[in-house]
Amino acid sequence: MDIKSLQVFSHLASSLHFGQTAHAHHVSPSTLSRMIQRIEDEVGCKLLQRDNRSVELTVAGSKFEQYANQQLLQWQQFQGELQAEQPQLTGKLSLYCSVTAAYSHLPQLLDGFRRLYPHIEIMLDTGNAANAVDKVKDQQVDFAIAAYPESLPRSCYFYSLAQIPLSIIAPTIDCQVSQKLAQRQVNWQQMPIILPDHGAARKRFEHWYRQKGQGKPNIYATVSGHEALVSMVALGCGVGIAPEVVLENSPVKDRVRRISSTAAIKPFELGVCCLKKRMEEPVIKAFLATFIEH
Repeated sequence: MDIKSLQVFSHLASSLHFGQTAHAHHVSPSTLSRMIQRIEDEVGCKLLQRDNRSVELTVAGSKFEQYANQQLLQWQQFQGELQAEQPQLTGKLSLYCSVTAAYSHLPQLLDGFRRLYPHIEIMLDTGNAANAVDKVKDQQVDFAIAAYPESLPRSCYFYSLAQIPLSIIAPTIDCQVSQKLAQRQVNWQQMPIILPDHGAARKRFEHWYRQKGQGKPNIYATVSGHEALVSMVALGCGVGIAPEVVLENSPVKDRVRRISSTAAIKPFELGVCCLKKRMEEPVIKAFLATFIEH
């Protein structure tokens, strides 16, 4: 049985979701179904019990998952031994982070690694920081710079880099939002709120707002990414929440002001995330070693 088939089955056994596994391995759900059918035909028994709503491993499927993981580990170790015999480590390293993290934290992680391993190709993808852990869990990237989630998947390893404070922000320009904030008694139910569509910052805002005891927030918009949120606040669209590192690096930082102390909101932990089962792969192990050992 080929390595790709074992990798696909291992991922599906972990996700129990055909859509997620198909997306992670860049195949269609129908192609994935055929791959699983071929594996079951080769093994000679049913490995998955599935219907329109759920996917579960059979008893044989659980045993085959252990076999697949053992084979993949041996394959990784074999690759590592081959790499050790070569003068230069080669390969690719894929990373995911927000636009802000790409210039606030990523350079210090990559500079030393590039000096040691100049033949490793770096592949960078940027987007919403709230999606970072899922990108790793679904094996779309090797590493992500991410905020520590409320519940870290058991399959993931997280190495902390920094504590990131958050602030509630408002526009500095003369607009309706500024006028509402200037009132002696601010009516928060009428205040337009801009929030991240999901993630750690949104949960912290919701906790901060509940403490005011003024009913439901007036959500003006939800956006993907903190950079876009800061821009909307700067334009006078509403009040929002943003990490300090995003504010400090924003091109519109002079157009927003903080209306809460950083102590008023619990900071989040920023770090590097990868899959535990891949930590012994040569390229991934080398990247971790460049900042964990120093």
